[in-house]
Amino acid sequence: MNGMAFVILTLGALILLPLIWAIATYNRLVSTRQQMKESWSGVDIELKRRHDLIPNLVSTVKGYAAHESDIFEKVASLRAQAMSITDHGGARAQAEGELAKTLGRLVGVAERYPRLKADANFLELQKELALTEDRIAAGRRFYNANVRELNTLSTTFPSNVLAGMFGFTIEEFFELEHVTERAVPATF
Repeated sequence: MNGMAFVILTLGALILLPLIWAIATYNRLVSTRQQMKESWSGVDIELKRRHDLIPNLVSTVKGYAAHESDIFEKVASLRAQAMSITDHGGARAQAEGELAKTLGRLVGVAERYPRLKADANFLELQKELALTEDRIAAGRRFYNANVRELNTLSTTFPSNVLAGMFGFTIEEFFELEHVTERAVPATF
């Protein structure tokens, strides 16, 4: 009977251990994907906050620099384009990067208008925009860390076997192309 018990325990271990590993790995993949989605939601909220600040900033600057209409039109166009992209991939990152760069140019317009730089409404909007940009950068780092974790699990052996079986795919990072796009708009 001892020999039979040993064989049964060995067979049970050979079946049970891989099953436990598969369940744990699958749960880790699902958990990481959920963390990635949650972190994207945080980035998306901050991007929407920035989109909401833009019309107020534009109207404040427009009051002092109405003849700078090309920058206002460009900001409005890029804002609309960024808001229309719903995915969290490269197209969204590119649109948001262009918007951030153009917002920097809009804030740069204020340097030519001393009264605008002193306007309390403009200063408050600029402060809110800088804080929002900081939160976007922090959210982007958190999101990218979760993407890195999911991509690592999806591409390294043996977890890639389960990832492929259950449809886990490689996700895109939310990156900005240019160093200047990573800079937070300066306050005066």
